[in-house]
Amino acid sequence: MKKLRLSIFILAITAFFSQSFACTSILVTRKASKNGSTMITYAADSHTRYGDLYYLPGGVHKPGEMIQIFDYGDGRPLIQIPQVERTFTIIRNANEVGLGITETTFGGRAELESKTPAIDYGSLIRLALQRASNAREAIKVIAELTETYGYCSSGESFSIADDKEVWIMEIIGKGEEKGAVWVAMKIPEGYISAHANHARITTFPLQTMKSYKSISSKSLKNIFRPEVEVVYSHDVITFARKKGYFNGKDEEFSFSDTYAPINFSAARGCESRVWSIFRRCNSQMQQYEDYAMGLNLQNRMPLWIKPDKQLSVQDVMELMRDHFQGTKMDMTQDLGAGPFKCPYRWRPMDFKVGGQEYVHERAISTQQTGFSMVIESREHMPKEAKGLMWFGVDDTYSTVYMPIYTGLQEVSEHLREGNGAMIEYSETSMFWLFNFVTNFAYTRYSDMIKDIRKEQKHLEDSFVSQANAFDKQILSLSQQGKDIKEAITSFSNEKVKTTFNAWTKLKHYLLVKYIDGNIKKEKDGKFLESPYRKGQCVMPDQPQYPAKWYKVIVKDNGEVLKVVK
Repeated sequence: MKKLRLSIFILAITAFFSQSFACTSILVTRKASKNGSTMITYAADSHTRYGDLYYLPGGVHKPGEMIQIFDYGDGRPLIQIPQVERTFTIIRNANEVGLGITETTFGGRAELESKTPAIDYGSLIRLALQRASNAREAIKVIAELTETYGYCSSGESFSIADDKEVWIMEIIGKGEEKGAVWVAMKIPEGYISAHANHARITTFPLQTMKSYKSISSKSLKNIFRPEVEVVYSHDVITFARKKGYFNGKDEEFSFSDTYAPINFSAARGCESRVWSIFRRCNSQMQQYEDYAMGLNLQNRMPLWIKPDKQLSVQDVMELMRDHFQGTKMDMTQDLGAGPFKCPYRWRPMDFKVGGQEYVHERAISTQQTGFSMVIESREHMPKEAKGLMWFGVDDTYSTVYMPIYTGLQEVSEHLREGNGAMIEYSETSMFWLFNFVTNFAYTRYSDMIKDIRKEQKHLEDSFVSQANAFDKQILSLSQQGKDIKEAITSFSNEKVKTTFNAWTKLKHYLLVKYIDGNIKKEKDGKFLESPYRKGQCVMPDQPQYPAKWYKVIVKDNGEVLKVVK
């Protein structure tokens, strides 16, 4: 027998779901976006996740070549499967022709996670990106892989988008029974959706003899019919009946209620993030605040909504920057924010006082984000430039989203794998640079974040403008029959370098301005200097703590601190 070749399919390491509720994803259809692109987002929220830009070249593979599958969570080897003849190049969560796939983990019924080595959720994403050119192909690849080789992760929600369509797919294993049960639904044009670590598909149309709007996995050959808008595993209901999870009528079956029943933690820690996205896009969403807070679990939100206005890529970036501002859960308003309104809470998220359990909020913007992105896919662009990934490292609220064309040929040193790690500092790493700035900002957040956001807006506004102009150049080059890969690689990496240089300058500026809790005075962009001694600043400002904070200090230790006359 011919000796099989083994190609290593190494997957980046992420944290277990049990370590934290991770990730938030927004899905935007073409008619819901200002420029006609589809958009999906991702935030890799993990206390152990390093922020770099994974790059896996595609190509032609030899017969008999095998792939070693490694678990996306802990890196352990799982199984080997045959490689296909041709694969696409992957850059993080998108491929070279503009297909994007992101995820959030919802866990679901713990007994349904298989302990038998099979294909895990992270490998499903990578394999689908390697083998599929559009969303429907990706769903078919995922369905066939899990049926053939099994599935060994907990429940997952996938966002899947190409340049024309956006789909949400939710999947969970069958315990020690091989395979998975799942549902995939196309987001209607003009609508947006979101998911954040809880299953969101409830009831869905079932296949009938008269319509191909909904098909089961037994009819996957029909998945490319444009009228198909719902696809599901053929046993998604019968398996639930067999396990005793469901005994109602088929048309009453709810994927989420069956495989991931809602509770207070799921609503407050997960669905609240979806609500906060929806409330900022649609004025009618305030009615679901009680559900988001875990107070009325019967008042479930819709799977998708129509936004009051079309969303630009910058609008979507801002949706990923959320601390529940302006709601009852606003993280800048309670005592946990400290005197300088820092909207972050160090873990653990839950605590007890006097026997009563409490929680800190779990917002979209969180300190442990390794990287995040907004993936645009544009129908009007040449295939190498269909995908435009706006990529940032560290916390979404203070990151800068840099334009990375998914057809590029080489990743910048500042984002390249191997340049630093969670236990290895690197002076040239974008991840460590941004973390330096944010960790310093936590000490006087309400003041420093203004400077950070100002530079962030300046860079992102310029990048959006420059990318729009560059798109026109790409179209011209493509119409002339010229190769555009070198141009898009150069453009992408130049913007990364611009960001690194600007943030290095910002790091120095913040340190000089805010050293030792003071705030240096400025005029016309320069620090005020003593008229008598060069290099010495005038007396800096020393703002008082807020009155609320002084009251807390007095309540805690007032008898000791009291001035006696």
